[in-house]
Amino acid sequence: MHKGRSAFTLIEVMVSVVIISTVIMALIKLFANNTHIFASLQKKNEISQSLSFMMSNYNYGFEDDKITLYDLVEDFDLESDLKRELKDTKIKLIYQELDKIDMSEFDGTDEENEDLYEEDVEEEVKNASSNLVFEIGKTVLKTDDSSAAILRIRLQ
Repeated sequence: MHKGRSAFTLIEVMVSVVIISTVIMALIKLFANNTHIFASLQKKNEISQSLSFMMSNYNYGFEDDKITLYDLVEDFDLESDLKRELKDTKIKLIYQELDKIDMSEFDGTDEENEDLYEEDVEEEVKNASSNLVFEIGKTVLKTDDSSAAILRIRLQ
C-alpha cells in the first residue's frame, strides 16, 4: 500500500528558504542602490540650482568671497521658507582667472600688425582701437558638503 505525502521534507523547506533569502537580498541591494543614486542626484540637483543662482547674479563670482545663498537671490521673489533655508546655507566662492584677452593687442595701429592689412583697407580701419578686455575665469561654489564650478566670461 502507498501512503500519500502530507508535508514537505526538511530538504525542500531549506531549499525554498535559500531561494527566498536570495531573492530578498537581491531586492534589498536594489533598493539600497536606488536610494544611493537618488540621494546623489538630489545633491547634484541642489548644487545645480545654486549654480543657476550664481549665473543669474553678476555681482558675485568674480572674486573670492564668503556669502549665503540668499545673497545670490535677494532680488528674486521667493517664498519665505526657501528664503530661510537659503539664509542658513553658507557658501564660499573661489575665483580663478584662467585667461585675459586684451583686444587692444589686435589693433591696426601696432607696427607688428601693419603687414596684416592690405593697402586698400581704409585708414580708419587701420587706426581703429578696441578697449575691450575679455576675462575668462572659473568660479567654484563650495558648500559644507559639496562643490561645483562654472566658467565665466567678463567683458571689461
